[in-house]
Amino acid sequence: QVQLVESGGGLVQAGGSLRLSCAASGSIFGINPMGWYRQVQGKQRELVARITRGGSTTYRDSVKGRFTISRDNANNTVFLQINSLKPEDTAVYYCNMITVGNTYWGQGTQVTVSS
Repeated sequence: QVQLVESGGGLVQAGGSLRLSCAASGSIFGINPMGWYRQVQGKQRELVARITRGGSTTYRDSVKGRFTISRDNANNTVFLQINSLKPEDTAVYYCNMITVGNTYWGQGTQVTVSS
């Protein structure tokens, strides 16, 4: 089993920044793809950014240039630097890890952006 714990969310004014962290622990073998998703109540969870084993990154169009995903492989942690926040970024942000045969999710961290 793998446990993921997100942190770093909060209430911030539009234009502000946050840095989300996701620490993974448990039965982790090697370096696994990880990602950040977000979900607004009543809507589907959507991919925000992901990072491969080799460090390649992918972003949804609406966050390109504002969000940066990175990872610390030694500590099994993935980060999401969020800049120039907009009210439409308000959501619960979840991280995930994809291993052979399983996908694990954290419990989420709330990001609220006030206008």
